Amino acid sequence: MKRGGSLAGLKIIEIAGIGPAPFCAMMLADHGAEVIRIVPPGADRLGLLDPSKDILARSRKLMIVDLKQPLGVAAVRDLCKTADGLIEGFRPGVMERLGLGPDLLLSDNPKLVYGRMTGWGQSGPRAHTAGHDINYIALSGVLDCLGRAGDKPTPPVNLIGDFGGGGMLLAFGMLAAILHSQKSGEGQVIDCAMVDGSALLASMIWSFVAHGAWSDQRGSNTLDTGAHFYDTYRCADGGHISIGPIEPKFYSEFLRRLGISETGDFARQHDRTLWPSLKERLAGVFAGKTRAEWCAVFDGSDACVAPVLSLAEAPQDRHNTARGTFVAVDGVTQPRPAPRFSATAAPDPVMPGGADASDSAALLRVLGYSQQKIDALHEAGAVR
Repeated sequence: MKRGGSLAGLKIIEIAGIGPAPFCAMMLADHGAEVIRIVPPGADRLGLLDPSKDILARSRKLMIVDLKQPLGVAAVRDLCKTADGLIEGFRPGVMERLGLGPDLLLSDNPKLVYGRMTGWGQSGPRAHTAGHDINYIALSGVLDCLGRAGDKPTPPVNLIGDFGGGGMLLAFGMLAAILHSQKSGEGQVIDCAMVDGSALLASMIWSFVAHGAWSDQRGSNTLDTGAHFYDTYRCADGGHISIGPIEPKFYSEFLRRLGISETGDFARQHDRTLWPSLKERLAGVFAGKTRAEWCAVFDGSDACVAPVLSLAEAPQDRHNTARGTFVAVDGVTQPRPAPRFSATAAPDPVMPGGADASDSAALLRVLGYSQQKIDALHEAGAVR
């Protein structure tokens, strides 16, 4: 699998897991890094009914290794001697017990960047306890910001903790540490915790708090559906439209397209006491046309209006189609790699093969393993 891209030439070992660590590895592989995914025998252990449709595992090489066998651990250790980085997502101490802890691997390869992805971090009173995205963003204060006024907090699926504050932040950390390693020859360990990352994603909200411009009363602020001009509205056909004309000139354009005079209550855009009544009035207006009709009204304008599309609809949207935001690979529709580079474009994604589509033998030969040694590993069940 020869691939171009901005990260071509980097070699990353991924100890396969679920969620944020694979997302980090996918981002690196998307942009050309050689990512070798170490998977335990039996892909069902990762909760994947059909590995060939696992988008988070795309564009990688695969080794099926039993890390409970010393021979399998030794093979992964040898891979790490030639790698720029390793990614793992176990609880603290698991990799050490497997014989693949950072102290050992950095003694083998002092330039190695060892990325650790957890929810609570490597230290602290919760470090060794289980959790999921919803728990991490709850503790960071982010979840309490999400939801309608008077209602309970609403988690935005697992985008903030797992993928934004987790996998994406680890990808940034890996590349920052690899740049340092390439300049200094010094590897290091990255402690990437989703509770930390989700808190970081809320930096702008913390700025609002510091300015006294954010209320802890959920659903009462400009960006959390409190404002009449930053929300979604139901249309006549049951579809929804999103609006966000915050700036005065965009707000004026929005009202003009609606046929509403910018006088009276609507002229007092930032008067919070009027927001509830103005929301009711806008709800009545938007209920009068279908989503498609409203799209036609606002087409080409600066009113900051867009339809709320389903996952089935988004790949068919004319803007997404024009940009090629989504791509179908082996019949699996998925987001195309992002961001876009002018000189080192990301290669097209490659979907993983089935559970037995292992690159193990070829990867071991690159390490200098003899065919006899490879056969012995296979026969022992350490590497399949």
